[in-house]
Parts: sequence; structure tokens; C-alpha cells
Amino acid sequence: MGLPASAFKRAMRDPGAALTETQCRSRVAHPPRKRKPSMDLFVIPYPVIDPVAIELGPVAIRWYGLAYMAGILLGWLYGRYLVSRPTLWGGKAPMTVAQADDFLLWITLGIVVGGRLGFVLFYEPSYFWANPIEIPAVWNGGMSFHGGLLGVMAAVYVFSRAKGINPLSLGDIASAATPFGLFFGRLANFINAEVVGRVSDVPWAMVFPGAGEEPRHPSQLYEAALEGIVLFLILRIATHRYLALRRPGTVFGLFLIFYGLFRSLTEFVREPHPGHPLDIGILTPGIAYSIPMILIGTWLVWRACSKPALAA
Repeated sequence: MGLPASAFKRAMRDPGAALTETQCRSRVAHPPRKRKPSMDLFVIPYPVIDPVAIELGPVAIRWYGLAYMAGILLGWLYGRYLVSRPTLWGGKAPMTVAQADDFLLWITLGIVVGGRLGFVLFYEPSYFWANPIEIPAVWNGGMSFHGGLLGVMAAVYVFSRAKGINPLSLGDIASAATPFGLFFGRLANFINAEVVGRVSDVPWAMVFPGAGEEPRHPSQLYEAALEGIVLFLILRIATHRYLALRRPGTVFGLFLIFYGLFRSLTEFVREPHPGHPLDIGILTPGIAYSIPMILIGTWLVWRACSKPALAA
């Protein structure tokens, strides 16, 4: 979870003064290491950005919310673009642009509701059981990608059944557009100084407010690059060069495979979730939840490639 706005200014004066529940447990589970004298020479100052982008009286618009809005809107526009290109499908697309517009509300609900409930159930069930009033407070941070994925999958299934659309093709469109949201979401994590990296002495390490005095990997930026930019390019090559949309399920499968791989790689430089039962040795909750994604994605790609492509 991110720092509340009221605690942000205190955190700027004293990085240890405003810790979230997760960050407090992190310090207990992973006590600070003694810093090398040379580490101070290679620390990049954390760019202090107030998590509140605009404040109009009692109304506060946060970067976290703007990031989700930007990701969803850009993803929607890209999805419309894919649907409007018959050459990518080998003929008529499986849905109309108007249906893509209708799907925007469904996928937004899937992302927000699934992402929040996923965080509550997969990462902090004991905390939210004791503080149920905090469950709707998405503006404080605390969204799970894997929960959001399940929410989007549910939205894809229900909408496709209601509209008579191939669910795999709709899943392909949603998957190709998802990297926009992942990119901006990770930037929001960075601004909120949440899901920080492990302690490190790399030249670009940073001291994050609320995460102790040790410099850490800016793992949110690694994830923004891999899950946002690199994943988008991979899927873009698949859809435009190899015409993967003509084999329903291929793009969705590639998304699951590469997201799972990238997430697993960055888990090695991301601070583990303290006290989680899946935090065992090199295994972390992020890796554990990504393994089924990789396996299912591999099966989807194999299944799609074993069937004839849509008619050109």
C-alpha cells in the first residue's frame, strides 16, 4: 500500500516516520543491513513527488488514479485500432468498434474490482479482515495484478458470451492493450514509493521514503520497462508482423508467458512480501502466482498454432 497524503510530508522529513503496515513488517522480516561507506557515493536521490497531483479544496486527484485512467484510456484506443484493421484478422474482425467501446466499462470494472480484491485476498487478508473499511480505499495503493487479471478474464468471458464474440479473440485484444496500464501503473508505484526493490549498492540505487535508510533497486522502473515497453513491443510484433490475431488465443498466451517471465525476473530485485506463506527461499508470491500463467500461456499458444489460421 502507498503512503497516505497526510503521512507523505512527514516521510519526506523522516523516511522512517510514516510506515505502512506492509513496510513495518518488512523491517522486522528484513532488518537493515550495515551500509558500506562507498554506498553513499552511488545513491541517486529519490525524486520526491507528492502522490496528490491536483488538490482542489477537499478534492484530491492522485497520480495513482491518473495512472490507471491513462492506462485504461490508451488501452481502449489501441484496442479500437486493432479492431478497425481487417488485414490483421484476415478479414472482418470478430467484434465491432462500437462493441469495443461498450467493453471499456466492463474491463474497467474487472481491473479495479479484481485488482483490489486480489490484493486483499492474496497479500493482506489478515489486515483487511481487521480493517474492512479500508478495502475500498484504492487511492491509498494496494492493487494486485494477478487479481486484476482474473477480473479482466471474468469480464472477457461474460461480455463475449453476451455479445456472441470469440472469447479468445477478445482476450487477444485485451492482452495487446494491457501493457499501457502496466507501464503507468508501475510509474504510479514509483511515485507512491511502494513495492520497492531490495537493498542494493548498484549506482542507480535510491533511498525510498518509508523504506529505511538503505538504497534500494528502483524495481518499479524495471517492471515499467519490461512489463510495459518490452511486452508491448513483443505483442506488437506478434500482431503486426506474424499476424497472430488470426490464430485466436496466441496473443493472450504470449502475454501470459512473457508477463510471467518478466514478473518472475524482477521478483529477485523486489522486496519480498513479509510474512506471506509463499515467501519461501527464492520463491515469492509474485513468482508463485506467475508460474500458472506461464504454463497456461504455453498451452494456449500451442493450441492456437495447432489450428488453422482465420481465412485471409
